[in-house]
Amino acid sequence: MSIGERLLPEFDHEMSGTRKVLERVPLERYDWTPHPKSFSLGRLANHLAGLLRWGSGAMSSQEFDFAKGGYVPSTFRTREELLAGFDANLAATRAAIAGAADEAFEESWTLRNGEHVIFTLPRAAVLRQMVFNHNIHHRGQMTVYLRLLDVPVPGLYGPSADEA
Repeated sequence: MSIGERLLPEFDHEMSGTRKVLERVPLERYDWTPHPKSFSLGRLANHLAGLLRWGSGAMSSQEFDFAKGGYVPSTFRTREELLAGFDANLAATRAAIAGAADEAFEESWTLRNGEHVIFTLPRAAVLRQMVFNHNIHHRGQMTVYLRLLDVPVPGLYGPSADEA
């Protein structure tokens, strides 16, 4: 079994959960924030939808340099736009994982800001950290936002208190 074949079941499961959360985001409350230091609801939703671009980008390049520009955060304002953007990013990253040879997962990928190297990791680790884990982290934040806004929280690893 290839590395991609081993990663895809977890990827599919986690991204299915993220989509369930995004389906419930009340974007009419786009600017709501639980704390002055927190992302707004809309910014967090956009971050979740856009995170998947890092997967396809990492699989198709050797590095990303913030100093060279090119990073444009998502700015979806409706649920339809948000879900369509998420689905497009999901499809691109899933295809990149499915189509990669094992050697590609072992090659290094670098995130930098000019001369400052933020990290260099094998692509498999980039997928795990910047796509899977990063997504799960922010999805958890979003479920707290949903709870604070009295929006039913979907079950992710079993039923939620709203689904019991």
